[in-house]
Amino acid sequence: MAFDGIVIANLVWELSEQLIDGRINKIYQPEDDALVLTVKNNKNNYRLLLSASPSLPLAYITEDTGTNPMVAPNFCMLLRKHISGGRILSITQPDMERIIRFEIEHLNEMGDLCTKYLIVELMGKHSNIIFCHPDGKIIDSIKHIPFHVSSVREVLPGRSYFIPNTLEKINPLTIDYPAFEEKVLSKPLAVGKALYTSLTGLSPLIGNEICHRASIDAGMSTSGLSESEKLHLFGVFSRLMDDIRTHEFAPVIVYQGREPIEFSAVSLTCYSDHEMKAFESISDVLRIYYAEKNASTRIRQKSHDLRHVVSTALDRSRKKYDLQLKQLKDTQKRDKYKVYGELINTYGYGLEDGAKSLTCLNYYTNEDITIPLDPQLTPQENAKKYFDRYGKLKRTFEALSQLTEETHEEMEHLDSVSTALDLAQTEGDLAQIKEELIQAGYIKRHSGGKNAKKQKLTSKPLHYISSDGYHMYVGKNNLQNEELTFKFANGGDWWFHAKGLPGSHVIVKTEGDELPDRTFEEAARLAAYYSKNRSSEKVEIDYIQRKHVKKPNAGKPGFVIYHTNYSMMIEPNIDDIKES
Repeated sequence: MAFDGIVIANLVWELSEQLIDGRINKIYQPEDDALVLTVKNNKNNYRLLLSASPSLPLAYITEDTGTNPMVAPNFCMLLRKHISGGRILSITQPDMERIIRFEIEHLNEMGDLCTKYLIVELMGKHSNIIFCHPDGKIIDSIKHIPFHVSSVREVLPGRSYFIPNTLEKINPLTIDYPAFEEKVLSKPLAVGKALYTSLTGLSPLIGNEICHRASIDAGMSTSGLSESEKLHLFGVFSRLMDDIRTHEFAPVIVYQGREPIEFSAVSLTCYSDHEMKAFESISDVLRIYYAEKNASTRIRQKSHDLRHVVSTALDRSRKKYDLQLKQLKDTQKRDKYKVYGELINTYGYGLEDGAKSLTCLNYYTNEDITIPLDPQLTPQENAKKYFDRYGKLKRTFEALSQLTEETHEEMEHLDSVSTALDLAQTEGDLAQIKEELIQAGYIKRHSGGKNAKKQKLTSKPLHYISSDGYHMYVGKNNLQNEELTFKFANGGDWWFHAKGLPGSHVIVKTEGDELPDRTFEEAARLAAYYSKNRSSEKVEIDYIQRKHVKKPNAGKPGFVIYHTNYSMMIEPNIDDIKES
């Protein structure tokens, strides 16, 4: 994600269209490093979020009111004193920096018109919101930066405000070709890196995008560019800058599956193989992107404890399984001891006392065999010793065969739970997975178990509509898979699942019809996407009518057996499938 100078340029233009000449009605400070300004303009109320969070600096129009502290912080009170009721005269971006400057006109205590500047710096961990006089004297800031924190610039009341130019970057809107060639393409760097390290407001994403539009490898060294390639690169770069000057923005969010992975204020041709959703407003892009990203992050954080339980149990099961396989391999020689005992009983009558071995014909293979003997024992005692060893290994084999099968089923179950955690989208999904782990004995049920069960009921399978109008349902975990397959689906409905992999059961309701091929393919793509191998190019999918799918006795939730199924190889791509 790139909250770069181009996104800021789009945002400044959009805010200018909506907020200039507007009056600041209310000022809130919901977080230590964030402000919300309510601006009334053209009979509309706009809520402007300004955040100087080091991890997530933001600025956009929002509809969320948020929660505000009972007592306003000092910085909020100062702003209310000076600019509450003030009129926004201009919103600008200096030299493509990640900075938004609000010029605000207000009345002072004497009733005279005054101007102040509210400067929002969106620069990662250096982000800040600074309130200044017109001459640049800092009145206050949301974060105080003394000299011992930054030797480059102090941000304290009474100090002069300036923009540090430590990297000596060039404004991309004013650069010409000779300067571009000298200042950018002369650097001994990859072309993409030379662009974003030399020009203000350009991010690595935009550097790659410019190279992609120019059909130049972003990782190629600048020294490898021919003169014509340099001219072509500058031409592509200049056209992009022309779009910014004329406000020809194209806000987009790039998705990988259902998860947003990137956004920009310009079209991203370098992500042409991904789903790209266009928006009218950059504020909508920022609001939706971070809401969806935060939801995904929050679910990942909340699933941490469950993942730890599953990971620990899975590691323990794998170690146990490896040990059982090793012990099982040791029992493979059990039949040899049985044959030894039989041959000693058959040929041992002619042995001398104290013999250390017996060489005889093995009538099972028609080959001679030498059998080690204990000279302290009689032939009958040697035979009994081998029969006892055979019996012990046989009993071990029978017990281990059962245990190994159970351990393997446990590993498959835990692997499916791990996949379900990857597919979880809501807290209800996590509650359902936790309930499954409780039922399986991996987690102890506490007093909140009843509440967890109630929450589980709110989590429903995913619902899609095929291009031909058929309803397709996707289980997000084993309990949902069990419910879908054995309680919801009818015998004539079709069942889909990734072959030999943890993943979702997909049910297509036929309503007695014969399904079109396109619906079969779309259901298979759902099963591929909601499986452990969703990142593979293709996944093999088994599909069969529901009436042929059976649940094994004492099987884990969601585990089934079936025969005579159909199969297809399909891409795990669901971008064009309509979710209900």
